[in-house]
Amino acid sequence: MKSLLEKMQQDLVIQNYSPRTIELYKWHVKAFLTHQAKAAELITEDDIRDYLFHVKTNKHYSASNLAQAFSAIKFLFRETVKMPLSLTALKGPRRGRPLPLVLSQQEVKQVLGSIHNDKHRMLLQLIYSAGLRLNEGTHLKVSDIDSQRMTIHVQSGKGNKDRYTLLSRVALEDLRLYWKRYRPRTWLF
Repeated sequence: MKSLLEKMQQDLVIQNYSPRTIELYKWHVKAFLTHQAKAAELITEDDIRDYLFHVKTNKHYSASNLAQAFSAIKFLFRETVKMPLSLTALKGPRRGRPLPLVLSQQEVKQVLGSIHNDKHRMLLQLIYSAGLRLNEGTHLKVSDIDSQRMTIHVQSGKGNKDRYTLLSRVALEDLRLYWKRYRPRTWLF
């Protein structure tokens, strides 16, 4: 018979969770079950609340780590164990939403001007101007750039989702110069 963690891992794989999320969820659930020292069928919402309080106050989990633990435990009980725990009385941690750092035009020019490698400068310019994640920028294909619609097609971004983002005129002009110099065939960078 498979262990509870193995069953949960199968459920996570079937539901197409990323390998990193699967490992994090397994780690959190293993720590939770070790802390409880009782069968999953006997665990109550109060036990979950006590554990979350314990890891926040004694282990000093950050808000994001606490949210991961809470999500992993919820997944275990809702999807794998199929226990009738409503978990509605428990709320996950509130997250602060700090404003992003926005550079002035002069600061952006200064940063981009300090990069001497044309390929690196173009990559950073495109990431910043289009609001891309680093991984999204490094995985762009030439065919992802649509100069007619002034968009960039981001394939398999965060959460393995596709999306479109805007392409600025300045970035397009610089991309054309970049293309003339490097002539990339499939991958842009």
